[in-house]
Amino acid sequence: MTAVPAVSPLPRRARPLLLAAVAVCAACGLVYELVLLTLSTSLAGGGITQTSLIVAGFVAALGAGALLVKPFLGHAAAAFVAVETLLGVLGGLSAVTLYVTFSFYATSGPVLVLGTALLGALVGAEVPLLVTLLQTGRTDMDARGSGRLLADLNAADYAGALVGGLIWPFVLLPAAGMIRGAALAGLVNVAAAAVVAALLLRRWLTRRALLTAFAALLAAAVLLGTLLYRAHDIEIDARQRLYADPIVVATRSAYQEIVVTRRGGDLRLYLDGDLQFSSIDEHRYTEALVAPALARDPARVLVLGGGDGLAARELLRHPTVRQVVQVELDPRMIELARTTFAGINRGALDDPRVRVVVADAFRWLRDPPSEPFDAVVVDMPDPDTPALGRLYSQEFYGLVRSVLAPGGLLTVQAGSAYATPDAYWRTVSTVGAAGLATTPYHVDVPSFGDWGFVLASNSETPPPLVLSAQAAPARFLDQAVLTAAGVFAPDRAPRILEPSTLDHPRIVDDLRAGYQR
Repeated sequence: MTAVPAVSPLPRRARPLLLAAVAVCAACGLVYELVLLTLSTSLAGGGITQTSLIVAGFVAALGAGALLVKPFLGHAAAAFVAVETLLGVLGGLSAVTLYVTFSFYATSGPVLVLGTALLGALVGAEVPLLVTLLQTGRTDMDARGSGRLLADLNAADYAGALVGGLIWPFVLLPAAGMIRGAALAGLVNVAAAAVVAALLLRRWLTRRALLTAFAALLAAAVLLGTLLYRAHDIEIDARQRLYADPIVVATRSAYQEIVVTRRGGDLRLYLDGDLQFSSIDEHRYTEALVAPALARDPARVLVLGGGDGLAARELLRHPTVRQVVQVELDPRMIELARTTFAGINRGALDDPRVRVVVADAFRWLRDPPSEPFDAVVVDMPDPDTPALGRLYSQEFYGLVRSVLAPGGLLTVQAGSAYATPDAYWRTVSTVGAAGLATTPYHVDVPSFGDWGFVLASNSETPPPLVLSAQAAPARFLDQAVLTAAGVFAPDRAPRILEPSTLDHPRIVDDLRAGYQR
């Protein structure tokens, strides 16, 4: 082990300040890990596998960092400042680096792996350096004293991690966003290192080393400050590279990134980078989703999802519909439906027949209104994350079944029957496993390709694909088209698969495998 220089021990009154710095650095370290996890979800869809790899990789890097720093323990003061400076810079730049890389190359996997390794190793180097600093120059440290020191250090470290874990989702991410949030954490990291260097480490650093340390810290602060100032422009430029058309709305709600583009008469909605509709052909999708549910002329209809208001628009065109209950999780989507999308949804959500409920559909279904619904339309985003996968589970459709009136009809958007056939037929099988009789069908939507749906009923026999005799004229769907929609080619023939459940969300893996193919 490298010998520690014969210098005076850290004054007892300075130990609380150093432990406070430990807590601050731990908070920043956990924020960096959460930045990586958040970006893996936003840019690549996240998922259990990717999340597990990032967490495991970060923890493994902690151990590697603790070993790699051993040769520098003889110069713990200088090494600590260097580690915190690098950590502040790399952590502060992590979000913008991943985001820009993804915008240019449509992938950020290699940078994500490298960032996990570097940040984890630097965080892992902190504790050995801090233990060395706290013990430097002391001759009265026995086994019990070492235990108390380690207990204090661990308590400060874990307390800081708790603060970082709470600050990221509740303060930094909603208030500053990913790029600015990471940069702010980096600045705090650098500031903590500067305070420690100025008040505690100057007794152990030469004047030249101290000036070098402050110059490096100042350069890091200037770099991160510049990023904070330019973050908005960088994000706009990087985001625009991801979309072919000019962006007219870009916002991050508490649940998702929402982007709206417009080119001429084509208005498009993207959620977390996935296209939700194009105003040029959305009528094909919307009519195919809604019209089969109207076959028995319902009076009371429930819409789960569909925050753009397009499904509500089609329902209100039907003469027998007296009430539509719209359950949407994201209030920002409701705002856009009433403003940006009002022209294409014809102000549906402001119609007196529509009651908007801002709630999680799964939770809302567990305590629904006592009066059942004659029809239900489920218009959820594709289940490419576990959070969305639960909305395609047997348990979810069982709750939907419980709110259907006898003989009621249900329609579900189920993804591409051609590009992601496993996910499509998994949805059909899952709806059936919930005790509903199913009729699969699909239509061509140019923006999406061959797109599939499920019609279901709580009756014993699969419901027929028919239009109501009272149906208003449609732009795309007539009885001949709907009848043909129930026919599947031999290379996409119907299959029965195990249902997707909360315990085993198979559909998430199905969807990702289909995307990879």
